Amino acid sequence: MLDFRMNRRAFLGRWAGGIGSLALAHLLAQERGLGQASADPLAPRVPHHPAKARSVICLFQHGGPSQMDLFDPKPELNRRHGTRYQGELETHFHTQTGNVLGSPYRFARRGRSGIELSELLPWTGRIVDDLTLVRSMTTESVDHEAALRTIHGGKVFAGRPAWGSWLLYGLGAIRQDLPAYVVLSDPGGLPVEGVHNWSSGYLPAVYQGTPFQASGTPVANLVPPPELAGAPQRNQLDFLNAMNRSHQRRFPDNTELAGRIRQFELAAQMQSSVPEVLDLSGESAETRRMYGLENPVTADYGRRCLLARRLVERGVRFVQVFLNGQPWDTHAQNAARLRDLCAMTDQPSAALVLDLKRRGLLDSTIVLWTGEFGRLPVSQGTDGRDHNRHAFSLWLAGGGFKRGHVHGQTDDFSYRAVDDVVRVCDLHATLLHALGLNHTRLTFPHEGRNDSLTDADVTHADVVADLLE
Repeated sequence: MLDFRMNRRAFLGRWAGGIGSLALAHLLAQERGLGQASADPLAPRVPHHPAKARSVICLFQHGGPSQMDLFDPKPELNRRHGTRYQGELETHFHTQTGNVLGSPYRFARRGRSGIELSELLPWTGRIVDDLTLVRSMTTESVDHEAALRTIHGGKVFAGRPAWGSWLLYGLGAIRQDLPAYVVLSDPGGLPVEGVHNWSSGYLPAVYQGTPFQASGTPVANLVPPPELAGAPQRNQLDFLNAMNRSHQRRFPDNTELAGRIRQFELAAQMQSSVPEVLDLSGESAETRRMYGLENPVTADYGRRCLLARRLVERGVRFVQVFLNGQPWDTHAQNAARLRDLCAMTDQPSAALVLDLKRRGLLDSTIVLWTGEFGRLPVSQGTDGRDHNRHAFSLWLAGGGFKRGHVHGQTDDFSYRAVDDVVRVCDLHATLLHALGLNHTRLTFPHEGRNDSLTDADVTHADVVADLLE
């Protein structure tokens, strides 16, 4: 057994090339018959019960989209516009609370199902008969960071695994030459909470999300520098791989090291698989138009939605599409900012569902469109809306969810969910159920107890059967 005592940091700092270069050690090890130190943590696993879906695409809308302006029409809200709100109201910026703020946008019934949607969502109206629209979501906090941790990781506490990581932990990867959990980040920058949105938390690091850029170099250091090519590189990588494996045998509980080695191995295979996935030259002109790639307003978001389809088409388990910052946080100029945001996201989001459906992928793929909370029925300042944890809307498509279905109801002002309320923990339980996982059985030992995404013993989360076909 090799037992290297030299300083790994010094060696890597002096000799290591890019991550992609290091990763070739996996391929070279295969040629030389070097075995794995442990079982592959991303090997496919048998689900707890027959699954409706095998993949997820989450279109996450940071900031909290305004439900009463997009998905939840309220005539009484509009009739009371400009008057004092009579009920109790939980506000985030209480010193700026104004009067009732009606929606300036018209709603109309769309599709055979007749679901009412805002005029800001004409493309979503085209897919409404494929959607489950949940109007009765609630969450635990009106703070962005806590609400983001809840929608992604199940609780307001920091350091918990994202639900995409739980999915990988429960089911493993579908294929081995692409990451099982891909994050398509905004070219403008990271969302609020940054990489914590896709962290594996206390789960092994191998289950964390892998960020891709939709243009330019997709993954940092994926391509090796030319000066490292040839026999010197092969010798170097053989040596590094042996040293990594020796270190892992000495510290078998170091999941960060195991995750890093697994990522190096994956990166070797990604050198050929990732460029093919991100090459859109083979997509038809009609498909490119459908996603809005020819329109500067929709091009960036459309490209990421199209890449999401290409990734699940090739066996990626979980894909998240994020926006820069928290653009849906409309504390001011609510109406104008909603118009701009919908102009950017509505067509690509609908195109994704249409494209999955025509390719026969929608039945096995869950598409989730959601933010972290909703907005208030009163104004903040003159034309903004504050945070609201008591009601928000989201939609789902595919993967065993009902089609053309509206679930739940809010009060006359869309302030509070009142019928068929769905908590975030219930949503997570239902999503896992559709993917073949029992949320009460998907556990991991943490701080002396078996923890789970839903923490079912505490939350008493339920699978919402009415959402499923």
